Amino acid sequence: MLDHLGIQARDIPASLAFYDAVLAPLGARRLLEYGDVVGYGVERPDFWLSPTTTSGPAHEAHIAFTAADRAAVRAFHDAAVAAGAEVLHAPKVWPEYHPTYFGAFVRDPDGNNVEAVCHRPE
Repeated sequence: MLDHLGIQARDIPASLAFYDAVLAPLGARRLLEYGDVVGYGVERPDFWLSPTTTSGPAHEAHIAFTAADRAAVRAFHDAAVAAGAEVLHAPKVWPEYHPTYFGAFVRDPDGNNVEAVCHRPE
Protein backbone atom coordinates (compact mmCIF):
# COMPACT_ATOMS: atom_id res chain seq x y z
CA MET A 1 0.00 0.00 0.00
CA LEU A 2 2.82 2.45 0.78
CA ASP A 3 5.28 3.42 -1.92
CA HIS A 4 7.61 5.41 0.32
CA LEU A 5 7.74 7.18 3.68
CA GLY A 6 9.53 10.35 4.68
CA ILE A 7 10.18 11.71 8.15
CA GLN A 8 11.90 14.83 9.39
CA ALA A 9 14.84 14.97 11.79
CA ARG A 10 16.12 17.76 14.01
CA ASP A 11 19.75 16.56 13.81
CA ILE A 12 20.42 15.09 10.37
CA PRO A 13 23.96 13.80 11.13
CA ALA A 14 22.74 11.98 14.27
CA SER A 15 19.77 10.51 12.43
CA LEU A 16 21.89 9.42 9.48
CA ALA A 17 24.35 7.67 11.81
CA PHE A 18 21.44 5.92 13.55
CA TYR A 19 19.68 4.79 10.37
CA ASP A 20 22.96 3.79 8.67
CA ALA A 21 23.58 1.45 11.62
CA VAL A 22 20.11 -0.02 12.14
CA LEU A 23 19.08 -0.41 8.50
CA ALA A 24 22.28 -2.19 7.41
CA PRO A 25 21.28 -5.49 9.13
CA LEU A 26 17.99 -5.29 7.20
CA GLY A 27 19.80 -4.97 3.87
CA ALA A 28 19.06 -1.26 3.36
CA ARG A 29 21.50 1.57 2.76
CA ARG A 30 21.67 5.14 1.54
CA LEU A 31 20.69 5.11 -2.13
CA LEU A 32 20.16 8.78 -2.91
CA GLU A 33 21.34 12.02 -1.34
CA TYR A 34 19.97 15.34 -2.46
CA GLY A 35 21.40 18.04 -0.20
CA ASP A 36 20.20 17.27 3.34
CA VAL A 37 17.55 14.83 2.06
CA VAL A 38 18.57 11.17 2.09
CA GLY A 39 16.73 8.17 0.66
CA TYR A 40 17.31 4.66 2.06
CA GLY A 41 16.28 1.38 0.55
CA VAL A 42 17.27 -2.02 -0.75
CA GLU A 43 16.57 -1.61 -4.47
CA ARG A 44 15.11 1.91 -4.55
CA PRO A 45 14.79 4.67 -1.97
CA ASP A 46 11.56 4.13 -0.05
CA PHE A 47 12.46 5.61 3.36
CA TRP A 48 13.46 9.28 3.40
CA LEU A 49 15.00 11.61 5.99
CA SER A 50 14.93 15.37 5.66
CA PRO A 51 15.57 18.30 8.02
CA THR A 52 12.73 19.57 10.18
CA THR A 53 11.24 22.68 8.58
CA THR A 54 8.38 23.38 10.98
CA SER A 55 8.37 24.82 14.47
CA GLY A 56 6.80 23.29 17.53
CA PRO A 57 7.14 19.87 19.09
CA ALA A 58 7.44 16.79 16.91
CA HIS A 59 4.86 14.05 17.11
CA GLU A 60 6.04 10.48 17.57
CA ALA A 61 5.82 8.27 14.51
CA HIS A 62 5.90 4.47 14.47
CA ILE A 63 7.98 3.03 11.66
CA ALA A 64 8.25 -0.75 11.15
CA PHE A 65 10.89 -2.12 8.80
CA THR A 66 10.65 -5.65 7.38
CA ALA A 67 13.40 -8.04 8.39
CA ALA A 68 14.21 -11.14 6.33
CA ASP A 69 14.55 -13.33 9.41
CA ARG A 70 14.76 -13.25 13.20
CA ALA A 71 18.54 -12.92 13.10
CA ALA A 72 18.13 -9.63 11.21
CA VAL A 73 15.72 -8.38 13.91
CA ARG A 74 18.32 -9.21 16.56
CA ALA A 75 21.07 -7.52 14.51
CA PHE A 76 18.86 -4.40 14.11
CA HIS A 77 18.37 -4.36 17.91
CA ASP A 78 22.10 -4.82 18.57
CA ALA A 79 23.00 -2.03 16.12
CA ALA A 80 20.46 0.30 17.77
CA VAL A 81 21.87 -0.45 21.24
CA ALA A 82 25.41 0.17 19.96
CA ALA A 83 24.20 3.49 18.52
CA GLY A 84 22.87 4.49 21.97
CA ALA A 85 19.16 4.08 21.21
CA GLU A 86 16.60 3.66 23.96
CA VAL A 87 15.22 0.12 23.80
CA LEU A 88 11.45 0.06 24.00
CA HIS A 89 11.13 -3.72 23.58
CA ALA A 90 13.93 -6.24 23.05
CA PRO A 91 13.47 -8.83 20.30
CA LYS A 92 10.69 -11.29 21.08
CA VAL A 93 7.60 -13.00 19.73
CA TRP A 94 4.41 -10.93 20.00
CA PRO A 95 1.63 -13.57 19.93
CA GLU A 96 -1.02 -10.90 20.49
CA TYR A 97 -0.28 -9.70 16.92
CA HIS A 98 0.01 -13.20 15.41
CA PRO A 99 1.86 -16.41 16.38
CA THR A 100 5.06 -15.72 14.39
CA TYR A 101 5.33 -11.91 14.80
CA PHE A 102 8.93 -11.35 15.96
CA GLY A 103 9.89 -7.73 16.56
CA ALA A 104 12.18 -5.31 18.36
CA PHE A 105 11.33 -1.65 19.10
CA VAL A 106 13.73 1.27 19.76
CA ARG A 107 13.69 5.08 19.74
CA ASP A 108 15.51 7.01 17.04
CA PRO A 109 17.33 10.30 17.82
CA ASP A 110 14.06 12.24 17.31
CA GLY A 111 12.00 10.03 19.64
CA ASN A 112 10.25 7.97 16.97
CA ASN A 113 9.30 4.37 17.70
CA VAL A 114 11.29 2.33 15.18
CA GLU A 115 10.74 -1.39 14.78
CA ALA A 116 12.22 -4.30 12.87
CA VAL A 117 9.77 -7.16 12.35
CA CYS A 118 9.88 -10.63 10.85
CA HIS A 119 6.62 -12.47 10.21
CA ARG A 120 8.20 -15.80 9.36
CA PRO A 121 8.43 -18.72 11.78
CA GLU A 122 11.87 -19.53 13.09
